[in-house]
Amino acid sequence: MTAAPARPGLVLAGLALGLTVTNGFARFAYGLMLPAMKSEMGWTYAQAGWLNTANALGYIAGAVLTMLLIRHISPSRLFAFGLITTTLALLATGLDATLWWQTLWRILAGVFGAMSFSTAGALTAGLYRDNPRRNALAIAILFGSGGGLGIVLSGAALPLMLDVHGPGAWPAGWIAIGMVSMAVLPLGLWSAFQMRAPVQSSASSSPLPLGRMLPELAGYAGFGMGYIVYLTFLSAWMTEQAAGAGFIALIWVILGLCICFSPLVWRPVFARHASGVPLALILISIAIGSALPVVLPNNAALLVSAVVFGLSVFMAPGAVTNFTRQNLPPEAWGRAISLFTVIFAIAQTIGPYGAGLVGDIFGNIGVSLVAAAALLLTGALISLLQRPL
Repeated sequence: MTAAPARPGLVLAGLALGLTVTNGFARFAYGLMLPAMKSEMGWTYAQAGWLNTANALGYIAGAVLTMLLIRHISPSRLFAFGLITTTLALLATGLDATLWWQTLWRILAGVFGAMSFSTAGALTAGLYRDNPRRNALAIAILFGSGGGLGIVLSGAALPLMLDVHGPGAWPAGWIAIGMVSMAVLPLGLWSAFQMRAPVQSSASSSPLPLGRMLPELAGYAGFGMGYIVYLTFLSAWMTEQAAGAGFIALIWVILGLCICFSPLVWRPVFARHASGVPLALILISIAIGSALPVVLPNNAALLVSAVVFGLSVFMAPGAVTNFTRQNLPPEAWGRAISLFTVIFAIAQTIGPYGAGLVGDIFGNIGVSLVAAAALLLTGALISLLQRPL
């Protein structure tokens, strides 16, 4: 990696806004749209879950493609290309209601979003190379505040808009998200090219110590399978419980705000540990947040669930990025983070569709939230086996 830029704070803000588009909007706004789209098109839970599985399949392709391209194209260019094309995919999602069209653009949003997500961590890891504490905070801010802002904006606007205009207004919601994404493009693109990270040539690269990284990789797979169920079906479950649009919006805004503040909670843990402990603690917290509203089905439990889940969920990518930065040389960061992203992407394809099937079988999507919590706890136990490299 080259020397840090003159204005690292502004560069970090631009990279984080890029993840607002590729994470907060492209991946998680669908959970807010799902009840309206399911109602309008008469989908089952499995069909509704399929669109997030389609997004995850695209994410696999994008993550693998990034692993191949990062040896020939700089992370800055890959981040910029992913950000532009994800924005276009969001706009296109609102243009046609047919399932094949929705599937196509959910897949493409996954492909393009993975390019930006995979490279954003490697770019951010070079901002404060000589200051481990500030570096850990920057990584946490990237994944926490970037995605969290997208959830705050979506959560504050979409449920209320759909309540006022009816479920048939969901295409306008996607168009609005696409327009907001276009507004943040300039700063995101500028930030990407301030880093000027070099192409990671295979000539000087040593193999990753995959065997010694296995617990962290497996724990991250557990995260991929479990976390997405809550963000996909939370609004649908609340709608089943007769929650009003205002309360649904409140829950999502609290969730997003807690995601934004989560870096402050986890910064000391990231700075102190080079092992699998941070990922394990995060997975335990996500599991508690996932199961709580089903175990205690009341408004107070939902509020606590949003806080606990929000303070943890986007820190899992930060944990593996921090693990990579503390245990591997800089020339391996891009490859390692791309590998983590591939593992995560494969795992998260199972979550939405599998959870939808479970919800259809039991006639209650809450059962799927509890099953997801069990997967997350399993991942946490495996992560505890990870030792510093």
